[in-house]
Amino acid sequence: MTGTDPRIERAARTIRGGELVVYPTETVYGLGADALDPAAVERVFEAKGRPRSNPLSMAVPDVESAARYAELTDRERRFMREFLPGPVTVVVEAGDEVPDVLTAGRDRVGVRIPDHETALSLLERVAPITATSANRSGEPSVRRIAALDPELREAVEYVLDADDERGSTHHPESEEGEARRSESTVVDVERREIHRRGALAARIERWLDAEQ
Repeated sequence: MTGTDPRIERAARTIRGGELVVYPTETVYGLGADALDPAAVERVFEAKGRPRSNPLSMAVPDVESAARYAELTDRERRFMREFLPGPVTVVVEAGDEVPDVLTAGRDRVGVRIPDHETALSLLERVAPITATSANRSGEPSVRRIAALDPELREAVEYVLDADDERGSTHHPESEEGEARRSESTVVDVERREIHRRGALAARIERWLDAEQ
């Protein structure tokens, strides 16, 4: 998909305007809003019916962008360069610009760099955006647009469909297949904790063990 795709431009404008967009990743469809706009983040919680005590992650296009909104340690940078872009959410210290509503008042935030051409093209135009699955809270994640919950779809201004594209830009075929079947693994690298096991979890464990 080219960088001039009008759908991506429309999605970026929609997010800049404070509205919600459904966008594809290499795992499941995500629900995107301006992660630095508290009102937009509130709309994500409302659309998902998600408790405000359950923080959201944010997506960025690259490690350099992550460093603008988070305080990254050397170990976290090494980990990100090894695994990102990819189906992994890295929990790091949030920067001053990150609103409390995104992190549920905590000092750490999940950072995602999706391994998906469409998502990265969107993030090159507008970032950070919220990185949470496009489903009602407690319901299954969505891998096809047709499966979007009608109530959530009503709350969304624009749907950026991947046309069933799942083109990985970084990882080998075996790992791409794993990403399609799983949500992202959520890991706190500094604390060596895996909060949610998903794609690449075993490989991440080996990396963490080797870093001790």
